[in-house]
Amino acid sequence: MISAPKLGPTGEEDVVDASGDGRRVRGPWARMRTATLLCAAAALAAGTVPAAAQPRALPAPAPEPLVVVDCFSKPQVRPEEYLLACGDGNNRLVRLRWDTWGPRTATATGTDMVNDCKPYCAAGRFRSYPVTVTLSSPEPWPDRPDVQRFTKIRLVYTDTAPAPVPKDVSYKLVY
Repeated sequence: MISAPKLGPTGEEDVVDASGDGRRVRGPWARMRTATLLCAAAALAAGTVPAAAQPRALPAPAPEPLVVVDCFSKPQVRPEEYLLACGDGNNRLVRLRWDTWGPRTATATGTDMVNDCKPYCAAGRFRSYPVTVTLSSPEPWPDRPDVQRFTKIRLVYTDTAPAPVPKDVSYKLVY
């Protein structure tokens, strides 16, 4: 008569020690199961390295923002004021409020302060003209080729324009 093997508390077959002292000794299947579980645990541990310990690709450096270069060769982003007449200071944009500053254009509203130079510039009076400003035509800045700068400015006077300037005028920015 063949009897079923005696199972231990873990459901595995018990083997009695050949020395006859009655101790239970795990059979070969128990050792194999332990080895398999250890290998599986090691594989899981290797595959689930905490995010902090995993090497990360460095984020790409943020691109330099587009700038407008002022009379002093300083890059400006969304300036509140911008000097148009670098030689004598008789024309300046003030109180600029930028609606956009994008990859191709930037737009603002503000005031163009223009010296009327009457009877001559030193004795002239500054007059204010509401204006919409658009910067465009970005190109690499020769002084810093990694920086893009706007190279064109358009002024649209929303009321009257300073004589003899037309209500819609564009200039090349040379700085």
